[in-house]
Amino acid sequence: MWIIRGLKKGVLTSNYPKKVSEEELSLSFPLKTPEECPFGAVEDGRLDYRKCLNCRLCNVPFGGKIGLSEVKNPLPFKKSLHVFFIDAGTCHACNREVALLHSPTYDVHRLRIFFTPTPKHADVLLVAGCPTDGMIPVLKEAYELMPEPKRVLVLGACSNGSLCGRKIEDLVPVDGYIPGCPPSPVQIIEGLLKVSWGDLE
Repeated sequence: MWIIRGLKKGVLTSNYPKKVSEEELSLSFPLKTPEECPFGAVEDGRLDYRKCLNCRLCNVPFGGKIGLSEVKNPLPFKKSLHVFFIDAGTCHACNREVALLHSPTYDVHRLRIFFTPTPKHADVLLVAGCPTDGMIPVLKEAYELMPEPKRVLVLGACSNGSLCGRKIEDLVPVDGYIPGCPPSPVQIIEGLLKVSWGDLE
């Protein structure tokens, strides 16, 4: 019964990064810079996507856009990427998006991206949320336990200090930013691929 259903539905997994559908591109990012931002995402007339919450208070047109993740110093290998995810104090929105990476739609294993339950086996520390007092020592310990070479990716606007004023980069060295509140699974995949593959163009 289930085999027949599967054959009728066919392959539903996303083709990203080879091809991006219109549905996957329907991300809510402002296309123009607002004059004022209540969350401090605008500095010197420029919009900092790392702090943008997509609150739509600026009343500017919205549309799909990918390619906003910033990553420096990509890892020197592409064969496999092991990721340790740590919640430093989220509202759980980012956690849900990360969980979707394991779903049949996105299936990050096809891209040789694997999540590990311990930082001792991780290449990338994926951090989400505004760091709380109790999680700061946990975050630092997880970073210290990771083997070299290691990278840290910051996920979502909270981690960049747009809400609570605390930044992950003030606690551990940060190598990349994935913007959004929360970022979509495609954006998270993009950031992870950039830290492994470098430039995706």
